[in-house]
Amino acid sequence: MGIEHLYVREPGGTTISELIRAILLDNSNSEMHARTELLLYAAARAQIVEQVIRPALIVGKVVICDRYTDSTAAYQGYGRRLDLNLIDAAIRLATNDLQADLTLFFDVSLETAEKRRRTGGKSDDRLEAENREFHARVRSGYLQLAKKYAHRFVTIDAEQGIEAQQQTVWQAVCEKAKKAEFKMEAF
Repeated sequence: MGIEHLYVREPGGTTISELIRAILLDNSNSEMHARTELLLYAAARAQIVEQVIRPALIVGKVVICDRYTDSTAAYQGYGRRLDLNLIDAAIRLATNDLQADLTLFFDVSLETAEKRRRTGGKSDDRLEAENREFHARVRSGYLQLAKKYAHRFVTIDAEQGIEAQQQTVWQAVCEKAKKAEFKMEAF
């Protein structure tokens, strides 16, 4: 499409954010409190927003972010059962109210997700190693967020083949691009 863009991941994308990511995902940190987790995600996000994302947007780039604020709501709000008002406050503080225009949610059953993790060849990080009930709450949270923010959420059936998923993503991105709404979040 010829649109200048930047791809980043969360947590990560800056030296400070990558260090925080290592703490968050390290299996040896199993005693981490849910509020500590929330604050660490917020700190990593604040750093990448101010150091990378906002400057890219200012010069007119599209920013594609692998995970963003909806992940915090799903994992720490629904998964960890933290108060959603607390989550919203942490998100607003971390982003200075910078919101995504498009969220791509790749929805997959817990069974398929578990199978893919087992056959993916890498070990589970601290969040992936959580129990099935946690992951069920996270998925349910994403589905609720998709309803609440239907104007910017596109739910992709990730049980489908890769070509069908790519087609859905392409259609969603083209639709947003036509409207010149370029801040995007992908998961």
